[in-house]
Amino acid sequence: MSRFLSKKLSSLEAYTPGEQPRDKKYIKLNTNEFPYPPAPDVVAAVNADEMRALRLYPDPTGAELKARLAEVYGVGSENVFISNGSDDILNFSFMAFCENGAAYADITYGFYPVFAELYGINSKIIPLKSDLTLDVDEFCRTDSTCVIANPNAPTGLAISLEDVERIVSANENRVVVVDEAYVDFGGESAVSLTKKYKNLLVCQTYSKSRGMAGARLGFAIGDAALIADLELIKYSTNPYNLDRLTLAAGVAALSDGSRLYYAEKQSELMATRERTTAALTAIGAEVIPSLANFIFVKIPSIDGAELNAKLRERGILVRHFKTERIKDYNRISIGTPEEMATLVCEIEKIIGERK
Repeated sequence: MSRFLSKKLSSLEAYTPGEQPRDKKYIKLNTNEFPYPPAPDVVAAVNADEMRALRLYPDPTGAELKARLAEVYGVGSENVFISNGSDDILNFSFMAFCENGAAYADITYGFYPVFAELYGINSKIIPLKSDLTLDVDEFCRTDSTCVIANPNAPTGLAISLEDVERIVSANENRVVVVDEAYVDFGGESAVSLTKKYKNLLVCQTYSKSRGMAGARLGFAIGDAALIADLELIKYSTNPYNLDRLTLAAGVAALSDGSRLYYAEKQSELMATRERTTAALTAIGAEVIPSLANFIFVKIPSIDGAELNAKLRERGILVRHFKTERIKDYNRISIGTPEEMATLVCEIEKIIGERK
């Protein structure tokens, strides 16, 4: 760090992104990327005409994309906010709605504490229960803005729509942000509740279930007044926050053909997830039931960091966290059936070597 950095930023503990290696080819199961390419309509939309138009600024309102998202999700365009990845939505939400503090789980998406620290927000950390499920009752009793990943990361566990509504209704004077990055892999979206509650903001991303992590596109749905708050911050900081290619791809991903394609691929991934869970359980692993595009895995006989290192030696990347409560686990993204079969085979070999 330079001597010019603001003192209030020098102590920030930044979010650590998943590794993107360049040294050799790995089976990459560490960053929850979709194992399938974007839909054909998306590929076609990023065409030569759009490339030539890059000399022009994109539409700062993203009107076409917002209108299509509104149609798909059954809301008005005024209820939709689009952004440079859902992380931008979370960033803006901490900035806009957390003046009186933010409540989030002790084990959840690592950006929540980063944003809280960045803006000097008082955090109320609510521990997960002993089985790593969310403590809904505690979120109903908090006096802070609630930020909930549902399904949660890195566990893959989700709460029901009824429990989401309990939290939202119990916090009528505070915003509840529901981060649904993984909802398309078996979770239950709270978008329908945004028509009933003015304090609910639901955010989603194109990075996971639509295979567009490299495009950086997210969106939020909520009451028009909440969306206007986010728009205020956007137009005060970076009005051209989405490029032309991403906007075109975002619209194309919502075509009828694309939606059918993604639904089929999401079903394939969920089937692979269940087969992998069964196969790992059969060789002695403990796997938390997941509704995300990853599983949370512990091998009782092997330290979590050791398993991570041994898999890396074999050309397989998974994600390990050093947090005390989950240090025995590894988060494993669901890849293709072939990749997951290789993973199971290598873990079985590692277990055999220990014996």
